[in-house]
Amino acid sequence: MKPGKDQYIVNCKIGQRTVVRPFVNLYGCIIGSDCMIGTFVEIQRGAAIGNKVRVQSHSFICDGVTIEDDVFIGHHVVFINDNNPKATNKKGNPITTADWKLSPVRVKKGASIGSNATILGGITIGKNALVGAGSVVTKNVADNAIVVGNPAHLLRKVKKRG
Repeated sequence: MKPGKDQYIVNCKIGQRTVVRPFVNLYGCIIGSDCMIGTFVEIQRGAAIGNKVRVQSHSFICDGVTIEDDVFIGHHVVFINDNNPKATNKKGNPITTADWKLSPVRVKKGASIGSNATILGGITIGKNALVGAGSVVTKNVADNAIVVGNPAHLLRKVKKRG
């Protein structure tokens, strides 16, 4: 894929038939086939996205996030990979990658995350789970669960979504 004039795409592996809208920032990530990446999305080095994934505009997918196949990411979804952020280390020096621990996030096949949700580091969102819009996910979400709120809590489980 050759980036357009309004795209910043560096060292990415992008699958066939994937559409990347203008004004994106993608670097060092893997994106599967048949995906749609919306406008003003950032996907960082170390993030991996499966096939047939839809990422709506203004979402942020950082290092350590793995999104499996058939997942929907709503507008302005934010993933966190550091649950203890600091600007400086114990010596007062600016933080470097040696000073923090990556907290990976996994979104399993068929899950959907509503607009403006925030997913904290170290979380797994289960297969076919649904995270309601505006939710803050602070603990793992089971397969087929629907969670809502801040912090996100179980609304109900369904036998099968889709």
